[in-house]
Parts: sequence; C-alpha cells; structure tokens
Amino acid sequence: MDVTRRTFLAGTTLTPFTGRATGRAPEPFALGVASGDPAPGGVVLWTRLAPHPLAEDGRGGVPDRDVTVEWQVAEDERFRRVARAGRATARPSAAHSVHVEVDGLRPGAEYFYRFRADGHLSPAGRTRTAPAPGALAPLTFGAVSCADYERGYFTAYRRLAERHPDLVVHLGDYLYEDAAGDDEAVPVVRRHTPGKCLTLADYRRRHAQYRTDADLRAAHAAAPWAVIWDDHEVENNWAGSVPGTKVPGFPARKRAAIRAYYEHMPLRPSAFRRDGRITLTRRLEWGGTAALHLLDTRQFRSDQPCGDGLRAGCDDRLDTRRALLGPAQLRWLEAGLRGSRARWNILAQQVFLAQRDLRLGPGREMALDGWDGYAAERDRLTRALTRSRAANPVVLTGDVHVAHACDLLADFDDPSSARVGVELVATSVSSDGDGYHDPAENAAVRAENPHIALIDQRRGFLLGRAGADGLRAEFHTLPHVTRRGAASSVAAAFTVPDGARSLSGSSR
Repeated sequence: MDVTRRTFLAGTTLTPFTGRATGRAPEPFALGVASGDPAPGGVVLWTRLAPHPLAEDGRGGVPDRDVTVEWQVAEDERFRRVARAGRATARPSAAHSVHVEVDGLRPGAEYFYRFRADGHLSPAGRTRTAPAPGALAPLTFGAVSCADYERGYFTAYRRLAERHPDLVVHLGDYLYEDAAGDDEAVPVVRRHTPGKCLTLADYRRRHAQYRTDADLRAAHAAAPWAVIWDDHEVENNWAGSVPGTKVPGFPARKRAAIRAYYEHMPLRPSAFRRDGRITLTRRLEWGGTAALHLLDTRQFRSDQPCGDGLRAGCDDRLDTRRALLGPAQLRWLEAGLRGSRARWNILAQQVFLAQRDLRLGPGREMALDGWDGYAAERDRLTRALTRSRAANPVVLTGDVHVAHACDLLADFDDPSSARVGVELVATSVSSDGDGYHDPAENAAVRAENPHIALIDQRRGFLLGRAGADGLRAEFHTLPHVTRRGAASSVAAAFTVPDGARSLSGSSR
C-alpha cells in the first residue's frame, strides 16, 4: 500500500522501517512530528515522546531516563530511498523532545521523515529543503496565528495542510496560557487543562494538549514550519521584563514558558540558550526568491503606554524612547535588508504595524499593544525599509484575530505619502470563536484608514505565493469553528506586482 499525502493528513502509521501501514495509534508519538527552519542542505526534525500527554507532572508518561530515538529521512513516501538516518537522545530534562538538525540533503527537494523509539514508529511527515542560493523557485507559504483550543476547532490548520504549502509561518499565539470561566461571552467548545499556566509542568501539559489535536498535527506533518511567538505563549500582553497581569512570579513563569515553547517547536538547538532565554530572531532564505526575516516584538519592547489597551489621546505612545524591536534587533534587520538580494523580503512579526484608528469620526483611538503604541519605533522601521533599498518588503502579521491587507506609508497622516511596502494580517485559527463579516462596519473603519484595503473578522489562514513577477495573497476563511469540518473559501485575494510596494489587482 502506498503512503500518500492523504495518509499524512489521516495520521496513518507505519510498521518499523518497512512502509507497510498498521492503522493503529502511534505510541509514544501521540504528539506527532514536525520539521522547521529549512535550509538549502537540511532541515530541523522534531518529535516528543509522550504516551500520556496530559500526565499531571508534565513529563508525558515517560520514565525518568534517556531514550534513544532513531530517525530517517527518505526521498520517497515508502522510505525505500533513505537519504539520511541517525539517532538522537530524548532526555527527561527536555521533556523527552528531540531536535535533529539534518544536513547533506539536496536543495529544493521534497523529503519524508519518521522516528522510532522503544519499538514504536511515528507517523511520517513531509518536509522540503530550501532552494539553492540564487535560484528563483517560487515559494508557496501559509501564515497562521492565534489558535485558542477552548474557542474552536483547528479546522484552518487542516485546510491549510490540504493546500500543500512549501512552508508554514506561525506568527504567534500558538497556544493560550489561561483558561476560560463559565460566564464567557464567546462559547467554550472544549476545555483547557485546568487553570492559568504558572509552572513548567503547566506549560508542558498545555502544549501537549494542543498537540493532541489531529488538525494541528496534520499541518505540522504537511510542511516545514518557521515559528515565532507572541504573548500568549507566556502571558497576555507581556512586554520584556514586565508581566501582562498582576499574578506574582513572572520571571519564573517566563522561564518555564520559554523552556516549554522550545521543547515543542521545530527550532534549532541553538535557539534555546544556556541562560534560559530563547533566540527567535533569525533569517531564512528561499533561494533568490525570498528572504524571510523573523522578528521578536515581545522580548525587547518597552512596556505598553497609558496602561495598555484601546485608548484615545495617549501622547506617551509618541515618545521617541519607546522600543518595540529594540536597537540591536532593528540594526540586525536593517543590515539584513541592506544585504538582501532576494526578490521578496518578507518580515514575519506579531503585532499590527500599519496605523489603525478605530474611532469613527473626530479624534483617534488606537490599540497600544501594537505598533500604534510605539509610533517612533514604527518610523524607524519604515525608514529602515526605505534606506535599505531591499526589494519588495512584505510584512506578515497576526495577533488581532481579523484579516487585513494594508499599504505601509512613509507617513500615515499623509495618505498621499510614499508606499514603502505592504502588510498582510492573518486572522485567527480559532480565537474569538466563529467570527463574523460586516461589510458596512468594515467600510466605515476603512474610510478612517484609507491605506487598509481589507478587513474580515472570520477565522482562517493566509496563503501566499511569491514568484519572479509578483506575490499573490489569498485570504481563506471558514464559516464556523465551533463545529468541526468547515470548508474554507477564498474571501479576498491581492496581487503585489514586483517593484510596486503596494497592493493592487485585488479581487473578492
């Protein structure tokens, strides 16, 4: 029996290194497999051993011992042409996760991978390497953000997996650290592990709970991922060393969240530092087609101005000392943009970049956790985009649970000012429940913000294709997520021509 992409999505397993399907649930691979950060010669492979994912101690039901994990990478779905193989050690200190850096693979090639441990075989995953430097191979990418387990099913992940992207970019809020009460306005369709995540065991259990979702596992198995976090992986609206809530013990909570995040993501081992911090700022190259600049707008920011939230009349947001990326990360970004020879420079980051006035009529009201709360830092970024002369800047954003498409202006107070790039904002996978679409309300907000071309409050994902002549961005939406199995459809699509630095060719 051939093992096709459809079997990846169905979760079929294989007998030990033969290619014959068994149809039984994999143990101890209940959390699935993943790959990430593709390079021309290799990729990162991930799994975590957890036969009992929700064990209260956060250890996943694995004994307190090292476990040898075998891995294989093959050129074919039946694993007849094995390209690379080896062993890794899953240690109790890392929750029995493994992060394997595979090299020596062919550039721009599709591969399949799997693991074996204690006589059990994992599901197979599909991955691919980046094209050779300079090669103008098109890039099809998905962008997703904000998946709240309690608020809906992860159908958007499944529908994205079915599109067979080359790469999935996760823009943050991979999980939510809190748990809903019984009087919530948005329906709770399935329950989190109890309470707010406070300890390492709490965060490990919450990550494991999310990974038990079959739709999420399917998306990880379908393509390599490039991940960055936002706030809920640690705590809502945290900023640098400042907590987002008044719950005591934030430094220890942050350290626990960082460790658990690394343990569950297909990141290179170098991302997790010896001092307990994590490095998510990095750059991936897709041949000569795209440079993906992955940014961190949480670890280096100043506290939000004016007490955070949606505010009018907050002059502190204009303070030139306020940082969001921070000086070192901004310098790194500008240097990378200046040296980039890619046709498309894609900036993956977390929070809304374009100016967004949410008060209809006179005056302004802005969400201060995003770049509107850090206006001088936004000016520094847009100047860096202009000075660098980097080709075709495209910013990918998550966080706000609403799809947007925007032109980025040199001066948002002057609608006729130069266009410096575009921003594509992915809606949520499930956060805020089913969502809605109100064309009249959206038209009124767009009238206040003429650089915004699209607003859509439904759930879904963004699918982009970058090529030599242009970038096409499709906004896929779902009619509901509080019930399983919704079909997706393209609510809007935009073409960004090479050299335009502006949205054009829109269709809905």
